Amino acid sequence: MGDELFERWKKRYEEAHLREDVDFDTLSSVPVEPLYGGEESARDPKLGVPGAYPFTRGIYPTGYRGRLWTMRQFAGFGTADQTNERFKFLTGQGQTGLSVAFDMPTLMGRDSDDPHSLGEVGRCGVAVDSLADMETLFEGLNLEDITTSMTISGPAPMLFAMYIAAAEKQGAEISKLGGTCQTDILKEYIAQKEWLFPPEPHLRLTGDMMEYCSTEVPKYHPLSISGYHIREAGSTAVQELAFTIASGFAHVELGIRRGLDVDDFAPGLSFFFNSHIDFFEEIAKFRAARRIWARWMKERYGAKKERSWMLKFHTQTAGVSLTGQQPYNNVVRTATEALAGVLGGTQSLHTNSLDEVMALPTEEAVEIALRTQQIIGYETGVTNVADPLGGSWFLEDLTDKTEAAAEEYFATILQMGDDSILDGMLAGIEEGYFQKEMADAAFRYQQLIEQGKKVMVGVNRFTQTVQASPEVLLIGPEIEERQTKSVAEVRANRDAKRAEDAIVALRAMARDESRSSVPVLVEAAKAYVTLGEMVEALKEEWGVYTEPPMF
Repeated sequence: MGDELFERWKKRYEEAHLREDVDFDTLSSVPVEPLYGGEESARDPKLGVPGAYPFTRGIYPTGYRGRLWTMRQFAGFGTADQTNERFKFLTGQGQTGLSVAFDMPTLMGRDSDDPHSLGEVGRCGVAVDSLADMETLFEGLNLEDITTSMTISGPAPMLFAMYIAAAEKQGAEISKLGGTCQTDILKEYIAQKEWLFPPEPHLRLTGDMMEYCSTEVPKYHPLSISGYHIREAGSTAVQELAFTIASGFAHVELGIRRGLDVDDFAPGLSFFFNSHIDFFEEIAKFRAARRIWARWMKERYGAKKERSWMLKFHTQTAGVSLTGQQPYNNVVRTATEALAGVLGGTQSLHTNSLDEVMALPTEEAVEIALRTQQIIGYETGVTNVADPLGGSWFLEDLTDKTEAAAEEYFATILQMGDDSILDGMLAGIEEGYFQKEMADAAFRYQQLIEQGKKVMVGVNRFTQTVQASPEVLLIGPEIEERQTKSVAEVRANRDAKRAEDAIVALRAMARDESRSSVPVLVEAAKAYVTLGEMVEALKEEWGVYTEPPMF
Protein backbone atom coordinates (compact mmCIF):
# COMPACT_ATOMS: atom_id res chain seq x y z
CA MET A 1 0.00 0.00 0.00
CA GLY A 2 2.84 2.40 0.88
CA ASP A 3 4.65 1.80 -2.40
CA GLU A 4 1.44 2.35 -4.32
CA LEU A 5 0.77 5.61 -2.45
CA PHE A 6 4.27 6.88 -3.16
CA GLU A 7 3.99 6.01 -6.85
CA ARG A 8 0.69 7.87 -6.98
CA TRP A 9 2.38 10.90 -5.40
CA LYS A 10 5.16 10.79 -8.03
CA LYS A 11 2.61 10.66 -10.83
CA ARG A 12 0.66 13.61 -9.40
CA TYR A 13 3.85 15.60 -8.92
CA GLU A 14 4.99 14.95 -12.49
CA GLU A 15 1.61 16.04 -13.84
CA ALA A 16 1.45 19.17 -11.68
CA HIS A 17 2.14 22.66 -12.95
CA LEU A 18 5.24 23.96 -11.16
CA ARG A 19 6.28 27.58 -10.72
CA GLU A 20 7.98 28.78 -13.88
CA ASP A 21 11.39 30.48 -14.02
CA VAL A 22 12.29 29.22 -10.53
CA ASP A 23 15.56 27.45 -9.74
CA PHE A 24 14.91 24.86 -7.04
CA ASP A 25 18.63 24.09 -6.47
CA THR A 26 20.57 25.45 -3.49
CA LEU A 27 22.63 28.63 -3.80
CA SER A 28 25.61 26.36 -4.45
CA SER A 29 23.71 24.72 -7.34
CA VAL A 30 23.25 21.48 -5.41
CA PRO A 31 20.06 19.85 -6.72
CA VAL A 32 17.38 19.03 -4.13
CA GLU A 33 14.51 16.57 -4.43
CA PRO A 34 10.92 17.82 -4.19
CA LEU A 35 10.26 15.35 -1.35
CA TYR A 36 12.42 13.43 1.10
CA GLY A 37 11.53 10.23 2.93
CA GLY A 38 8.48 9.76 0.77
CA GLU A 39 8.86 6.01 0.37
CA GLU A 40 9.15 5.52 4.13
CA SER A 41 6.44 8.00 5.15
CA ALA A 42 4.03 6.52 2.60
CA ARG A 43 4.13 3.28 4.59
CA ASP A 44 3.26 5.12 7.83
CA PRO A 45 -0.53 5.67 8.10
CA LYS A 46 0.05 8.71 10.33
CA LEU A 47 2.25 10.45 7.74
CA GLY A 48 1.51 9.43 4.17
CA VAL A 49 2.75 11.79 1.47
CA PRO A 50 1.96 15.43 0.60
CA GLY A 51 -1.38 15.78 -1.12
CA ALA A 52 -2.84 12.53 0.22
CA TYR A 53 -4.75 11.41 3.32
CA PRO A 54 -4.12 12.08 6.19
CA PHE A 55 -2.33 15.22 4.86
CA THR A 56 0.14 15.42 7.76
CA ARG A 57 2.80 16.39 5.22
CA GLY A 58 0.66 18.98 3.44
CA ILE A 59 -2.43 19.16 1.26
CA TYR A 60 -0.66 19.63 -2.10
CA PRO A 61 1.72 17.09 -3.70
CA THR A 62 4.06 19.85 -4.91
CA GLY A 63 4.34 21.77 -1.64
CA TYR A 64 5.30 25.34 -2.51
CA ARG A 65 6.92 24.28 -5.79
CA GLY A 66 3.47 24.55 -7.31
CA ARG A 67 2.70 27.98 -5.87
CA LEU A 68 3.65 30.02 -2.83
CA TRP A 69 1.19 30.83 -0.10
CA THR A 70 -0.99 33.90 -0.53
CA MET A 71 0.74 36.91 1.01
CA ARG A 72 -2.19 38.65 2.63
CA GLN A 73 -1.35 41.64 4.83
CA PHE A 74 -4.09 42.70 7.26
CA ALA A 75 -4.97 46.33 6.56
CA GLY A 76 -7.60 48.82 7.56
CA PHE A 77 -7.72 52.19 9.29
CA GLY A 78 -9.64 55.42 9.25
CA THR A 79 -12.09 55.79 6.41
CA ALA A 80 -12.73 53.55 3.41
CA ASP A 81 -10.85 55.84 1.03
CA GLN A 82 -7.75 55.82 3.26
CA THR A 83 -7.77 52.03 3.46
CA ASN A 84 -8.32 51.81 -0.29
CA GLU A 85 -5.08 53.74 -0.74
CA ARG A 86 -3.29 51.28 1.59
CA PHE A 87 -4.71 48.33 -0.39
CA LYS A 88 -3.37 49.81 -3.62
CA PHE A 89 0.02 50.40 -1.99
CA LEU A 90 0.20 46.79 -0.81
CA THR A 91 -0.87 45.25 -4.12
CA GLY A 92 1.70 47.48 -5.82
CA GLN A 93 4.36 46.02 -3.50
CA GLY A 94 3.54 42.44 -4.50
CA GLN A 95 0.80 41.47 -2.04
CA THR A 96 -1.41 38.78 -3.61
CA GLY A 97 -4.58 39.01 -1.50
CA LEU A 98 -6.50 41.59 0.52
CA SER A 99 -7.35 41.25 4.21
CA VAL A 100 -9.69 43.81 5.77
CA ALA A 101 -9.37 45.00 9.37
CA PHE A 102 -12.51 46.69 10.68
CA ASP A 103 -12.76 49.22 13.49
CA MET A 104 -14.36 48.41 16.84
CA PRO A 105 -17.78 49.98 16.13
CA THR A 106 -18.06 47.94 12.92
CA LEU A 107 -16.98 44.77 14.75
CA MET A 108 -19.75 45.44 17.28
CA GLY A 109 -22.39 46.15 14.62
CA ARG A 110 -22.67 49.87 15.38
CA ASP A 111 -22.74 52.84 13.05
CA SER A 112 -20.07 55.50 13.37
CA ASP A 113 -22.57 58.06 14.71
CA ASP A 114 -23.79 55.73 17.45
CA PRO A 115 -22.98 57.30 20.86
CA HIS A 116 -21.21 54.07 21.85
CA SER A 117 -18.80 54.55 18.91
CA LEU A 118 -17.40 57.80 20.25
CA GLY A 119 -13.61 57.83 20.22
CA GLU A 120 -13.24 54.47 18.40
CA VAL A 121 -14.15 55.27 14.78
CA GLY A 122 -11.38 54.23 12.40
CA ARG A 123 -8.85 53.60 15.16
CA CYS A 124 -8.23 49.85 15.07
CA GLY A 125 -9.46 49.30 11.52
CA VAL A 126 -11.61 50.78 8.81
CA ALA A 127 -15.11 52.11 9.49
CA VAL A 128 -17.76 50.53 7.24
CA ASP A 129 -21.29 51.76 7.84
CA SER A 130 -23.03 50.98 4.56
CA LEU A 131 -22.65 49.81 0.98
CA ALA A 132 -21.30 53.26 0.14
CA ASP A 133 -18.22 52.55 2.29
CA MET A 134 -17.80 49.07 0.84
CA GLU A 135 -17.87 50.52 -2.69
CA THR A 136 -15.19 53.05 -1.76
CA LEU A 137 -13.11 50.41 0.00
CA PHE A 138 -12.68 48.40 -3.21
CA GLU A 139 -12.77 51.23 -5.77
CA GLY A 140 -10.28 50.47 -8.56
CA LEU A 141 -9.72 46.89 -7.32
CA ASN A 142 -11.28 44.15 -9.44
CA LEU A 143 -12.95 41.81 -6.98
CA GLU A 144 -13.07 39.01 -9.56
CA ASP A 145 -9.28 39.08 -9.81
CA ILE A 146 -8.17 39.32 -6.19
CA THR A 147 -9.18 37.27 -3.16
CA THR A 148 -10.46 39.17 -0.15
CA SER A 149 -10.48 38.12 3.48
CA MET A 150 -12.71 39.93 5.98
CA THR A 151 -11.82 39.50 9.64
CA ILE A 152 -15.18 39.99 11.29
CA SER A 153 -17.55 37.58 13.02
CA GLY A 154 -20.61 39.07 14.73
CA PRO A 155 -21.76 41.28 11.82
CA ALA A 156 -20.06 39.07 9.20
CA PRO A 157 -23.34 38.25 7.36
CA MET A 158 -24.13 41.97 6.99
CA LEU A 159 -20.63 42.84 5.75
CA PHE A 160 -20.67 39.83 3.42
CA ALA A 161 -23.98 41.09 1.99
CA MET A 162 -22.40 44.51 1.38
CA TYR A 163 -19.41 42.82 -0.28
CA ILE A 164 -21.69 40.85 -2.62
CA ALA A 165 -23.64 44.03 -3.45
CA ALA A 166 -20.42 45.99 -4.10
CA ALA A 167 -19.11 43.23 -6.40
CA GLU A 168 -22.34 43.22 -8.36
CA LYS A 169 -22.15 47.01 -8.75
CA GLN A 170 -18.66 46.49 -10.19
CA GLY A 171 -20.22 44.14 -12.74
CA ALA A 172 -18.60 41.06 -11.24
CA GLU A 173 -20.07 37.59 -11.47
CA ILE A 174 -20.42 36.56 -7.85
CA SER A 175 -19.73 32.94 -8.76
CA LYS A 176 -16.17 34.03 -9.57
CA LEU A 177 -15.49 35.78 -6.26
CA GLY A 178 -12.82 34.27 -4.05
CA GLY A 179 -11.88 34.96 -0.46
CA THR A 180 -12.88 34.31 3.11
CA CYS A 181 -15.20 35.76 5.72
CA GLN A 182 -14.36 34.87 9.30
CA THR A 183 -17.95 34.49 10.59
CA ASP A 184 -16.85 32.17 13.46
CA ILE A 185 -19.15 33.26 16.26
CA LEU A 186 -18.20 30.47 18.68
CA LYS A 187 -14.72 31.90 19.21
CA GLU A 188 -16.34 35.25 20.05
CA TYR A 189 -18.09 33.71 23.06
CA ILE A 190 -14.87 31.89 23.97
CA ALA A 191 -12.27 34.61 23.43
CA GLN A 192 -12.91 37.89 21.62
CA LYS A 193 -16.33 38.82 23.04
CA GLU A 194 -17.69 40.60 19.96
CA TRP A 195 -21.09 38.96 19.63
CA LEU A 196 -24.41 40.64 18.75
CA PHE A 197 -27.13 38.09 19.52
CA PRO A 198 -27.56 34.84 21.47
CA PRO A 199 -25.70 31.85 19.97
CA GLU A 200 -28.63 30.20 18.18
CA PRO A 201 -29.56 33.08 15.82
CA HIS A 202 -25.86 33.70 15.15
CA LEU A 203 -25.48 30.05 14.12
CA ARG A 204 -28.56 30.37 11.92
CA LEU A 205 -26.90 33.24 10.04
CA THR A 206 -23.68 31.22 9.71
CA GLY A 207 -25.59 28.23 8.35
CA ASP A 208 -27.33 30.47 5.82
CA MET A 209 -23.97 31.76 4.58
CA MET A 210 -22.57 28.23 4.32
CA GLU A 211 -25.56 27.12 2.26
CA TYR A 212 -25.59 30.23 0.06
CA CYS A 213 -21.88 30.07 -0.77
CA SER A 214 -21.97 26.35 -1.55
CA THR A 215 -24.40 27.05 -4.41
CA GLU A 216 -23.92 30.71 -5.40
CA VAL A 217 -20.30 31.62 -4.56
CA PRO A 218 -18.47 28.27 -4.61
CA LYS A 219 -14.94 29.77 -4.63
CA TYR A 220 -15.63 31.86 -1.52
CA HIS A 221 -15.05 30.47 1.98
CA PRO A 222 -18.00 31.66 4.11
CA LEU A 223 -16.47 30.54 7.38
CA SER A 224 -12.91 30.85 8.63
CA ILE A 225 -12.83 29.03 11.93
CA SER A 226 -10.50 31.08 14.05
CA GLY A 227 -8.01 29.96 16.63
CA TYR A 228 -6.02 33.17 16.36
CA HIS A 229 -8.04 35.07 18.92
CA ILE A 230 -8.19 32.06 21.24
CA ARG A 231 -4.38 32.07 21.32
CA GLU A 232 -4.21 35.84 21.72
CA ALA A 233 -6.53 35.53 24.72
CA GLY A 234 -3.98 33.38 26.55
CA SER A 235 -4.50 29.77 25.48
CA THR A 236 -1.75 27.24 24.94
CA ALA A 237 -0.97 25.87 21.48
CA VAL A 238 -2.84 22.66 22.35
CA GLN A 239 -5.90 24.59 23.53
CA GLU A 240 -5.84 26.74 20.40
CA LEU A 241 -5.69 23.61 18.25
CA ALA A 242 -8.36 21.70 20.17
CA PHE A 243 -10.90 24.50 20.62
CA THR A 244 -10.50 25.65 17.01
CA ILE A 245 -10.84 22.22 15.44
CA ALA A 246 -13.77 21.49 17.78
CA SER A 247 -15.44 24.66 16.49
CA GLY A 248 -14.86 23.33 12.98
CA PHE A 249 -16.54 20.05 13.88
CA ALA A 250 -19.41 21.99 15.46
CA HIS A 251 -20.01 23.85 12.21
CA VAL A 252 -19.91 20.57 10.29
CA GLU A 253 -22.65 19.28 12.58
CA LEU A 254 -24.55 22.55 12.06
CA GLY A 255 -24.51 22.00 8.30
CA ILE A 256 -25.55 18.36 8.61
CA ARG A 257 -28.44 19.30 10.95
CA ARG A 258 -29.65 21.72 8.28
CA GLY A 259 -29.88 18.80 5.85
CA LEU A 260 -26.80 19.72 3.83
CA ASP A 261 -24.53 17.08 2.32
CA VAL A 262 -21.20 17.34 4.13
CA ASP A 263 -19.31 17.13 0.84
CA ASP A 264 -21.24 20.12 -0.51
CA PHE A 265 -20.16 22.56 2.21
CA ALA A 266 -17.07 21.13 3.94
CA PRO A 267 -14.65 22.16 1.15
CA GLY A 268 -15.73 25.77 1.79
CA LEU A 269 -14.62 25.71 5.42
CA SER A 270 -11.20 27.13 6.25
CA PHE A 271 -9.20 27.87 9.39
CA PHE A 272 -7.23 30.75 10.84
CA PHE A 273 -4.35 29.92 13.19
CA ASN A 274 -1.86 31.86 15.25
CA SER A 275 1.85 31.25 14.71
CA HIS A 276 3.55 31.89 18.04
CA ILE A 277 7.20 32.04 18.99
CA ASP A 278 7.82 28.39 20.05
CA PHE A 279 9.06 27.38 16.61
CA PHE A 280 8.72 23.59 16.58
CA GLU A 281 5.55 23.52 18.68
CA GLU A 282 3.81 25.68 16.07
CA ILE A 283 4.92 23.47 13.17
CA ALA A 284 3.74 20.37 15.08
CA LYS A 285 0.40 22.09 15.76
CA PHE A 286 -0.23 22.73 12.07
CA ARG A 287 0.68 19.18 11.07
CA ALA A 288 -1.49 17.69 13.83
CA ALA A 289 -4.40 19.91 12.78
CA ARG A 290 -4.38 18.53 9.23
CA ARG A 291 -4.25 14.94 10.45
CA ILE A 292 -7.04 15.35 13.01
CA TRP A 293 -9.34 17.13 10.56
CA ALA A 294 -8.83 14.53 7.82
CA ARG A 295 -9.47 11.58 10.14
CA TRP A 296 -12.59 13.00 11.81
CA MET A 297 -14.09 14.22 8.55
CA LYS A 298 -13.64 10.82 6.96
CA GLU A 299 -14.40 8.52 9.86
CA ARG A 300 -16.89 10.43 12.05
CA TYR A 301 -18.70 12.70 9.60
CA GLY A 302 -18.63 10.42 6.57
CA ALA A 303 -17.17 12.87 4.07
CA LYS A 304 -16.35 11.09 0.81
CA LYS A 305 -14.54 13.78 -1.17
CA GLU A 306 -10.83 14.32 -0.66
CA ARG A 307 -11.37 18.10 -0.65
CA SER A 308 -13.59 17.69 2.42
CA TRP A 309 -10.71 16.03 4.29
CA MET A 310 -8.24 18.82 3.51
CA LEU A 311 -7.70 21.40 6.23
CA LYS A 312 -6.96 24.74 4.55
CA PHE A 313 -5.68 27.49 6.81
CA HIS A 314 -4.49 31.07 7.02
CA THR A 315 -1.79 32.01 9.51
CA GLN A 316 -1.02 35.26 11.28
CA THR A 317 2.06 35.81 13.39
CA ALA A 318 1.39 36.35 17.09
CA GLY A 319 0.43 39.86 18.07
CA VAL A 320 0.64 38.94 21.73
CA SER A 321 4.32 38.01 21.33
CA LEU A 322 5.26 41.54 20.26
CA THR A 323 6.69 43.92 22.84
CA GLY A 324 6.65 47.68 23.26
CA GLN A 325 10.10 47.40 24.82
CA GLN A 326 12.83 47.28 22.15
CA PRO A 327 10.20 47.17 19.35
CA TYR A 328 12.69 46.43 16.55
CA ASN A 329 13.17 43.00 18.15
CA ASN A 330 9.64 42.33 16.85
CA VAL A 331 11.00 42.00 13.30
CA VAL A 332 12.97 38.93 14.41
CA ARG A 333 10.00 37.48 16.30
CA THR A 334 7.72 37.92 13.30
CA ALA A 335 10.23 36.38 10.90
CA THR A 336 10.61 33.32 13.14
CA GLU A 337 6.85 32.90 13.49
CA ALA A 338 6.31 33.37 9.76
CA LEU A 339 8.91 30.70 9.00
CA ALA A 340 7.08 28.32 11.33
CA GLY A 341 3.86 28.97 9.42
CA VAL A 342 5.57 28.25 6.11
CA LEU A 343 7.28 25.08 7.35
CA GLY A 344 3.90 24.07 8.77
CA GLY A 345 2.34 24.34 5.30
CA THR A 346 0.06 27.39 5.52
CA GLN A 347 -2.05 28.43 2.52
CA SER A 348 -1.89 32.15 3.28
CA LEU A 349 0.03 34.30 5.71
CA HIS A 350 -0.09 37.68 7.41
CA THR A 351 3.03 39.01 9.09
CA ASN A 352 2.57 41.53 11.90
CA SER A 353 4.37 44.84 11.77
CA LEU A 354 6.96 45.81 14.38
CA ASP A 355 4.90 48.76 15.65
CA GLU A 356 1.50 47.06 16.01
CA VAL A 357 1.94 46.68 19.76
CA MET A 358 1.80 50.49 19.98
CA ALA A 359 -0.54 51.59 17.18
CA LEU A 360 -1.79 50.75 13.72
CA PRO A 361 1.22 50.05 11.48
CA THR A 362 2.87 52.68 9.32
CA GLU A 363 3.51 52.02 5.63
CA GLU A 364 7.21 51.53 6.35
CA ALA A 365 6.49 48.89 9.01
CA VAL A 366 3.96 47.15 6.75
CA GLU A 367 6.49 47.01 3.92
CA ILE A 368 9.07 45.39 6.22
CA ALA A 369 6.46 42.82 7.28
CA LEU A 370 5.60 42.02 3.66
CA ARG A 371 9.28 41.85 2.68
CA THR A 372 9.72 39.31 5.50
CA GLN A 373 7.35 36.95 3.71
CA GLN A 374 8.97 37.58 0.35
CA ILE A 375 12.47 36.88 1.69
CA ILE A 376 11.25 33.59 3.17
CA GLY A 377 9.47 32.70 -0.05
CA TYR A 378 12.14 33.66 -2.57
CA GLU A 379 15.54 33.65 -0.81
CA THR A 380 15.73 31.04 1.94
CA GLY A 381 15.17 27.88 -0.12
CA VAL A 382 12.67 26.46 2.38
CA THR A 383 9.99 26.36 -0.35
CA ASN A 384 12.01 24.03 -2.59
CA VAL A 385 11.00 20.88 -0.70
CA ALA A 386 7.59 19.71 0.47
CA ASP A 387 7.48 19.26 4.26
CA PRO A 388 11.26 19.65 4.67
CA LEU A 389 11.15 18.83 8.41
CA GLY A 390 9.01 15.71 8.02
CA GLY A 391 10.66 12.66 9.59
CA SER A 392 12.45 14.64 12.29
CA TRP A 393 12.33 12.49 15.44
CA PHE A 394 11.62 15.54 17.57
CA LEU A 395 8.97 17.01 15.29
CA GLU A 396 7.11 13.74 14.72
CA ASP A 397 7.02 13.01 18.45
CA LEU A 398 5.81 16.55 19.18
CA THR A 399 3.14 16.23 16.47
CA ASP A 400 1.89 12.96 18.02
CA LYS A 401 1.81 14.43 21.53
CA THR A 402 0.00 17.56 20.34
CA GLU A 403 -2.60 15.45 18.57
CA ALA A 404 -3.12 13.23 21.62
CA ALA A 405 -3.56 16.23 23.94
CA ALA A 406 -6.14 17.74 21.56
CA GLU A 407 -8.05 14.45 21.47
CA GLU A 408 -8.40 14.60 25.26
CA TYR A 409 -10.15 17.95 24.90
CA PHE A 410 -12.44 16.55 22.18
CA ALA A 411 -13.46 13.74 24.54
CA THR A 412 -14.40 16.28 27.22
CA ILE A 413 -16.42 18.39 24.75
CA LEU A 414 -18.24 15.31 23.47
CA GLN A 415 -19.13 14.37 27.03
CA MET A 416 -20.53 17.85 27.71
CA GLY A 417 -22.63 17.59 24.56
CA ASP A 418 -23.93 14.03 24.92
CA ASP A 419 -21.82 12.88 21.96
CA SER A 420 -22.30 16.10 19.96
CA ILE A 421 -19.42 18.52 19.48
CA LEU A 422 -21.84 21.33 18.58
CA ASP A 423 -23.91 20.85 21.75
CA GLY A 424 -20.69 20.40 23.75
CA MET A 425 -19.31 23.71 22.47
CA LEU A 426 -22.54 25.53 23.38
CA ALA A 427 -22.61 23.89 26.83
CA GLY A 428 -18.94 24.74 27.39
CA ILE A 429 -19.56 28.38 26.50
CA GLU A 430 -22.52 28.64 28.89
CA GLU A 431 -20.59 26.93 31.69
CA GLY A 432 -17.43 28.99 31.14
CA TYR A 433 -15.35 25.87 30.52
CA PHE A 434 -13.25 27.26 27.67
CA GLN A 435 -12.76 30.61 29.33
CA LYS A 436 -11.53 28.96 32.55
CA GLU A 437 -9.10 26.66 30.71
CA MET A 438 -7.59 29.63 28.90
CA ALA A 439 -7.46 31.86 31.97
CA ASP A 440 -5.60 29.16 33.90
CA ALA A 441 -3.11 28.75 31.05
CA ALA A 442 -2.51 32.49 30.79
CA PHE A 443 -1.94 32.72 34.55
CA ARG A 444 0.60 29.88 34.49
CA TYR A 445 2.50 31.52 31.64
CA GLN A 446 2.54 34.90 33.36
CA GLN A 447 3.96 33.28 36.48
CA LEU A 448 6.79 31.76 34.43
CA ILE A 449 7.55 35.19 32.92
CA GLU A 450 7.60 36.87 36.33
CA GLN A 451 9.83 34.12 37.74
CA GLY A 452 12.21 34.50 34.82
CA LYS A 453 11.77 30.86 33.82
CA LYS A 454 10.47 31.98 30.43
CA VAL A 455 12.56 34.74 28.89
CA MET A 456 11.20 37.64 26.85
CA VAL A 457 14.16 39.54 25.45
CA GLY A 458 14.02 43.19 26.41
CA VAL A 459 11.24 42.58 28.95
CA ASN A 460 12.53 40.39 31.76
CA ARG A 461 16.12 39.97 30.54
CA PHE A 462 18.56 41.91 28.34
CA THR A 463 16.70 45.14 29.06
CA GLN A 464 19.41 47.70 28.39
CA THR A 465 18.76 49.28 25.02
CA VAL A 466 19.71 52.01 22.59
CA GLN A 467 16.63 51.48 20.43
CA ALA A 468 14.50 54.52 19.77
CA SER A 469 10.74 54.10 19.52
CA PRO A 470 9.48 54.18 15.92
CA GLU A 471 7.06 56.80 14.70
CA VAL A 472 3.49 55.59 14.99
CA LEU A 473 0.38 56.14 12.88
CA LEU A 474 -2.09 58.42 14.65
CA ILE A 475 -5.82 58.49 13.87
CA GLY A 476 -7.16 61.91 14.82
CA PRO A 477 -10.71 63.01 15.72
CA GLU A 478 -11.21 64.47 12.25
CA ILE A 479 -11.64 60.89 10.94
CA GLU A 480 -14.65 60.37 13.20
CA GLU A 481 -16.12 63.70 12.12
CA ARG A 482 -15.76 62.78 8.43
CA GLN A 483 -17.27 59.34 8.88
CA THR A 484 -20.16 60.59 11.00
CA LYS A 485 -20.98 63.16 8.33
CA SER A 486 -20.69 60.50 5.62
CA VAL A 487 -23.17 58.08 7.20
CA ALA A 488 -25.65 60.93 7.72
CA GLU A 489 -25.39 61.78 4.01
CA VAL A 490 -26.07 58.16 3.07
CA ARG A 491 -29.28 58.15 5.09
CA ALA A 492 -30.36 61.51 3.67
CA ASN A 493 -29.72 60.60 0.02
CA ARG A 494 -31.04 57.01 -0.17
CA ASP A 495 -34.55 55.96 -1.20
CA ALA A 496 -36.22 56.19 2.20
CA LYS A 497 -39.12 53.86 1.38
CA ARG A 498 -36.86 51.22 -0.11
CA ALA A 499 -34.70 51.32 3.00
CA GLU A 500 -37.69 51.07 5.35
CA ASP A 501 -39.15 48.16 3.34
CA ALA A 502 -35.80 46.38 3.56
CA ILE A 503 -35.74 46.79 7.36
CA VAL A 504 -39.30 45.42 7.60
CA ALA A 505 -38.20 42.45 5.47
CA LEU A 506 -35.26 41.84 7.81
CA ARG A 507 -37.59 41.64 10.81
CA ALA A 508 -39.89 39.25 8.95
CA MET A 509 -36.95 37.05 8.00
CA ALA A 510 -35.83 36.91 11.63
CA ARG A 511 -39.24 35.54 12.63
CA ASP A 512 -39.34 32.97 9.79
CA GLU A 513 -36.63 30.34 10.26
CA SER A 514 -37.45 28.76 6.90
CA ARG A 515 -36.09 31.81 5.04
CA SER A 516 -32.44 32.28 4.17
CA SER A 517 -31.06 35.52 5.58
CA VAL A 518 -28.48 36.16 2.85
CA PRO A 519 -30.73 37.41 0.00
CA VAL A 520 -32.65 39.61 2.46
CA LEU A 521 -29.42 41.11 3.79
CA VAL A 522 -28.12 41.70 0.25
CA GLU A 523 -31.31 43.59 -0.64
CA ALA A 524 -30.95 45.66 2.54
CA ALA A 525 -27.36 46.46 1.60
CA LYS A 526 -28.45 47.55 -1.88
CA ALA A 527 -31.03 49.84 -0.25
CA TYR A 528 -28.14 51.43 1.73
CA VAL A 529 -29.52 50.30 5.04
CA THR A 530 -26.66 50.87 7.46
CA LEU A 531 -24.95 48.17 9.46
CA GLY A 532 -26.30 49.54 12.72
CA GLU A 533 -29.85 49.62 11.36
CA MET A 534 -29.61 45.98 10.22
CA VAL A 535 -28.27 44.85 13.57
CA GLU A 536 -30.81 46.78 15.63
CA ALA A 537 -33.70 45.39 13.55
CA LEU A 538 -32.50 41.84 14.24
CA LYS A 539 -31.84 42.53 17.94
CA GLU A 540 -35.48 43.59 18.28
CA GLU A 541 -36.48 40.07 17.18
CA TRP A 542 -33.65 37.95 18.63
CA GLY A 543 -32.60 39.85 21.73
CA VAL A 544 -29.06 40.22 23.06
CA TYR A 545 -26.69 37.89 24.89
CA THR A 546 -25.20 38.39 28.34
CA GLU A 547 -22.23 36.27 29.32
CA PRO A 548 -22.71 34.37 32.59
CA PRO A 549 -20.52 35.72 35.40
CA MET A 550 -17.50 33.63 36.39
CA PHE A 551 -15.20 33.92 39.36
